[in-house]
Amino acid sequence: MKRRLALFAALLLIAACQSDRVDRDFDPVRDYSVYRTWSWKEPGVQYRPDDPRVSSDLIEQRIRQAIGDELEQRGLRQASKGTAGNLQVQAWYIVEKRQQQITTNYGGGWWGYPWGGYWGGGPGYNESRTQEYRIGIVQIDLYDGRDSKLVWRGSSEHDLSDGLSSPGERTTAMYKTIYDILSHYPPY
Repeated sequence: MKRRLALFAALLLIAACQSDRVDRDFDPVRDYSVYRTWSWKEPGVQYRPDDPRVSSDLIEQRIRQAIGDELEQRGLRQASKGTAGNLQVQAWYIVEKRQQQITTNYGGGWWGYPWGGYWGGGPGYNESRTQEYRIGIVQIDLYDGRDSKLVWRGSSEHDLSDGLSSPGERTTAMYKTIYDILSHYPPY
């Protein structure tokens, strides 16, 4: 039991140390104090690409639960069923393929410099290769319930090769991502 608890604590620390990039944008003329309730702008969670490997009920459940919990922490209450909230919430889960150029320098260097190459191995060579990886992006859009205009947007991206294999790890990572995004709401 202690071993599992220690492992869980270590995973939380590792997840906390990961630095996801968080971006936000908002309408600076809005009065954010008038927003007290929220509801989903359906479809509440959208996916890009629309691929069964990306979109799943499990991911949607994690996103909806995490957003609901975080908005609740910020004093916003979910509107009653059938009632539109002051804010309408829509989230996106986007998976993008990206490439990174990696260059490795092999050998080289003149160990005997400035006396020449007596000790050295010559100039060496560089090898470049392209590595493909996947990025997961969670984007949260908040719309004004009266005029349906976008008033706040936050997003975060993270590397999907982090090896989150268990449902618990995925849930923890999603909660951390949503927390990081909504920690910038309200903007003032």
